[in-house]
Amino acid sequence: MADRAVGIPFAKEGIPFIGTAVGATLLAGWWGGIVAAVGGVLLTLFVAWFFRNPSRVVPQGPGLIVAPGDGRVIAIEEEFEPRFIKDRSIRVTIFLNVFDVHINRIPCEGVVEDVQYQPGLFLVASRPDATLRNEQNALMIRTAQGAKVLCVQVAGLIARRIVCWISPGARAACGERYGLIRFGSRMDTFLPVGTAIRVALGDRVKGGETILGALR
Repeated sequence: MADRAVGIPFAKEGIPFIGTAVGATLLAGWWGGIVAAVGGVLLTLFVAWFFRNPSRVVPQGPGLIVAPGDGRVIAIEEEFEPRFIKDRSIRVTIFLNVFDVHINRIPCEGVVEDVQYQPGLFLVASRPDATLRNEQNALMIRTAQGAKVLCVQVAGLIARRIVCWISPGARAACGERYGLIRFGSRMDTFLPVGTAIRVALGDRVKGGETILGALR
């Protein structure tokens, strides 16, 4: 799949929001004076910052798994994944606050076997039960060596829109952009048991750049 967001400073889905904020700022300045205009400028800057689309240097190497999003690692758990992998896996959860980059990236090279959207609740994304109960979009990837890697976009208390640009059957590259979540959320990555994990709880990670682990 060609990376549709290369060279674009903002996610396309954010352009209407940025434009609306600019329009509101102009109206605020016209009708409300300097204080209202300053407030509008700050709002515009925040919206533009939220939808920013930075480039990243993707590490190269056999079996590497990179972070699918920016944020903080809040869980590293071995558990049974019942829906897609249907086996024990290592779940690495990244929590994205509203100030993090929200462009999501493919964690490893492989073929996309399945993409499934699941409607659900909007619990606080840091809650453990958000893994199964919140609105989410799951991406199943099979590597050339046959390993299954599951990447799940999970909506949160504020996030109400999950965007995914990739379809089943696509061949994806490690670190490639594939979607985003508005506004604040989490990313769950399920890895095979035995994967050498290279992050720890509390670590800050960058999507497409920080190595989460290496497959056996």
